[in-house]
Amino acid sequence: KFGEAVRNHWGIENSVHWVLDIAFREDESRIRAGHAPENLAALRHIALNLLKKDKSFKGSIKTKRLNAAMDVEYLQEVVFS
Repeated sequence: KFGEAVRNHWGIENSVHWVLDIAFREDESRIRAGHAPENLAALRHIALNLLKKDKSFKGSIKTKRLNAAMDVEYLQEVVFS
């Protein structure tokens, strides 16, 4: 049971937190005032979920994020699909 709990924890760590740290540089965020950290964390999670759901572009989350920043049509496709 303990081993299963540890594996489940690291599965979440590897699939969500690591991606947020690498693709969104969440650990380097200097936003600390008021409710801003929680609000931006929620927006990052929404963006991550939208990018993971998108299958029209093959690439990493980091690449999809950059592509969405550079191409308005791709951004619209990600957000509205």
